[in-house]
Amino acid sequence: MKLISWNIKGVRAAVKKGLLDWLESEKPDILCLQETKAHKEQLMSEILEDHGYHTYWHSGEKKGYSGVATFSREEPLYVQEGLGIEKYDIEGRVLLTEHENFLLYNIYFPNGQKDEMRLQYKLDFYDDLLPIINEQVESGHNVIVTGDWNTAHHPIDLARPKENVKTSGFMPVEREKLDIYVENGWVDTFRMFHDEGDRYSWWSYRFGVRERNVGWRIDYFFVNENMADLCLDADIHHDILGSDHCPVSLILDVW
Repeated sequence: MKLISWNIKGVRAAVKKGLLDWLESEKPDILCLQETKAHKEQLMSEILEDHGYHTYWHSGEKKGYSGVATFSREEPLYVQEGLGIEKYDIEGRVLLTEHENFLLYNIYFPNGQKDEMRLQYKLDFYDDLLPIINEQVESGHNVIVTGDWNTAHHPIDLARPKENVKTSGFMPVEREKLDIYVENGWVDTFRMFHDEGDRYSWWSYRFGVRERNVGWRIDYFFVNENMADLCLDADIHHDILGSDHCPVSLILDVW
């Protein structure tokens, strides 16, 4: 089974840039999109249903901001919009879908760069999500948490770590949150298969940055330890354009 996650920086713009052609050629079993920046009623049937996928959308109250969508070839057993925590759910950040062999969280984690208040909001999100997904694992589920995590975990995960220690996205207090996830048994699937540097999933739009590969790896598939045994491969598809992020993928030994 092939899963792909991609922060597309606006679904309507992405469609104009060839998202549906890419979807047809790539044929993932499940596609998770972040930063859709659209409400369902703003979208045409070409993106909602004409491609043969079941689609699910969670949009924020503020139009043109945030939002996630999950496309699944097989209809999920259960779908939930949000975490059930209002301060996050009004921003349209989480879709939970239940599949035959796992639960899938598609998440657009908050960005903490605006100010101290948003940084704390981001840190609170990490804190509040962890017991929810831990409880799912303790209940016997395999769980996948994917999306734009908005944090590079280790120095190998960005091109210029020393220059960005005080930048939100690589601050020690943010990285410590990912440390806690790992301590709780959550596995970064990309690092199961790749130990090399210079592999990134986001680049600034500034001129020449992507061409010089001055990037950050902030998009992940994390799984619980038992689920890790079912992972066959994980990768980053830096050659796919259309957003300041590129798609990341996970191949599972389940159908």
